[in-house]
Amino acid sequence: MKMFITAISLFVGLHVNAYHHESLNNQSRIDRSNLSAGISNSDVWTAYDAFNKYLFDPQTHIYKVNTAIANGADTKAQVGAIWTQAMYWDMAMNAYKKASAERDKAKQSKYKTLVDQIYQGAGNHYVHFDWHNQDPHNGWFIYDDIMWWTVSFSRAYGIFKNPEYLKKADESFCRVWHGSYLLKDRGSYDEEHGGMFWNWNNANPPENRDNGKMACINFPTVIAALTLYNNIDPSDKQHQTDDKIGFNGDPRYPRWHSRDTYLQNAQEIYAWGVEHLFNKKTGNVADSRHGDGVAWSASMYNQGTFIGASCLLYKLTGEQSYLDNAVAAANYAMNTLCEPPLYLFPYRRGEEQGIYTAIFAQYMAMLVYDCGQTQFSDWIEQTVSHGWRNKNRQHLTGKDYTKVPDAPVSCYDASGIPALMLLFSGNR
Repeated sequence: MKMFITAISLFVGLHVNAYHHESLNNQSRIDRSNLSAGISNSDVWTAYDAFNKYLFDPQTHIYKVNTAIANGADTKAQVGAIWTQAMYWDMAMNAYKKASAERDKAKQSKYKTLVDQIYQGAGNHYVHFDWHNQDPHNGWFIYDDIMWWTVSFSRAYGIFKNPEYLKKADESFCRVWHGSYLLKDRGSYDEEHGGMFWNWNNANPPENRDNGKMACINFPTVIAALTLYNNIDPSDKQHQTDDKIGFNGDPRYPRWHSRDTYLQNAQEIYAWGVEHLFNKKTGNVADSRHGDGVAWSASMYNQGTFIGASCLLYKLTGEQSYLDNAVAAANYAMNTLCEPPLYLFPYRRGEEQGIYTAIFAQYMAMLVYDCGQTQFSDWIEQTVSHGWRNKNRQHLTGKDYTKVPDAPVSCYDASGIPALMLLFSGNR
């Protein structure tokens, strides 16, 4: 496959400046007296350590659903949702990277231990990451649940180079893309019409009646494929070709894609997503598409994964359209999803939706730091400031950043501010 790596032209620079101007004008709404310049590096670690102290189970090494749950949590009702545990693993990796950047060996060791514990605890709880196991309590039943973990395994492999992580990233990606050799579902990828299905169909695998194609599977698929492409060494012999043997010796269900195939997967799904789930004029990322109908309701986590997918492609190719898309999506999140007068990150009442800030943080950091779009920094820091100001006595924060959270505090709600702080506050 032909790959284009282009330089940024003078025109590109001028075009980026136009987007900077639009966003900076919006920043006049931000009250800079409330920004988190007063948040210290010590505050960052206090916030993250409190999150772990009250919500990470020291016995089972998995995150409890809320602070009222006793240690030893091991049932579906007692622990956070299967897909959100991957976000908490991302946070631990971010803590490790931050400690490494600070050259704090004690913290490096502490958070590397946490990374290992989360991996072991989640593996023990979720059927040892057997992607073909539909156990109703701890198994896998939705494509995006698996793909969130694929993203995290891909990221973990890039940081630690543990071959177990790469194997799990490969196998989970392929299980989602092609389906299961055991369950014989159709796979998420729609070879005929493009895009990724959200829900698999066990009863009638060839049928596509449940034709929902959600942003929450399409853009994480792009991120996973690009993260694998970026983190697999070009000299890796295994990943120079696609697997021809397959799960259980069935070549219809390969166990890995080649590095170049991952790139093709990412570009194809991204192009489909831009055409079917993105409004270029407004920056709105749709929730889902069902046949010809589009649900245009927006959320911070879908805006975030679209931003992340766009940034990864921009960094890889230098093509301006990717950066334009990312900035448009960020502007939509800031100007439309956030309400005046404070323009704080929004919250909704759904139980798991407190995790949306943590997901958005992961990918907004790419736009701000990796792609140089610092015009969004004040807006982000304003949310951090209000959230941290409204912590409770245990230094836990909720998802409504204007008030102290009620007890018990859920792992979803408490994750947002520490996730933002790890990436944006203190000495980065």
